Amino acid sequence: MGLGPIELLVLGFPGNRFTGGILPQIEALIDNGVITIVDALIVHKDDDGTLDIVELDQVDAGDDVSALSRFLDEGNGLISEEDVEEFAEALPPGSSAAALAFEHTWFKPLRDEIVDSGGILLADMRIPGIVVDEVLEAVAALEDE
Repeated sequence: MGLGPIELLVLGFPGNRFTGGILPQIEALIDNGVITIVDALIVHKDDDGTLDIVELDQVDAGDDVSALSRFLDEGNGLISEEDVEEFAEALPPGSSAAALAFEHTWFKPLRDEIVDSGGILLADMRIPGIVVDEVLEAVAALEDE
């Protein structure tokens, strides 16, 4: 079978301050078979709003961001120009962002077993943690009333 579910994660770095602190966590997720990065790119927005889109294999080896390129399994163009335009709009001038398309590798054995046992996936939703937190806070507030 093909790839597992793919998710696009966009990480912003105001003031172009990428320190590399996330790299050990990304590496652990990859090493533990949780995710596989299947596409990635970097977007820089100058102070005047000009965009510079860079594929990871084009990043200068001296740049801290170049460390992300070692995690890229295979750049396959999953991140579209439309995706870039959408998240670049929200990027403040003088900032950068890393867009990572990753496969949920952990799901593949479960997916295969679902299919092999005659099942089908009826829904697949992602609820951001911040939304879950807000809902739980609202529920707690209602219970306190």
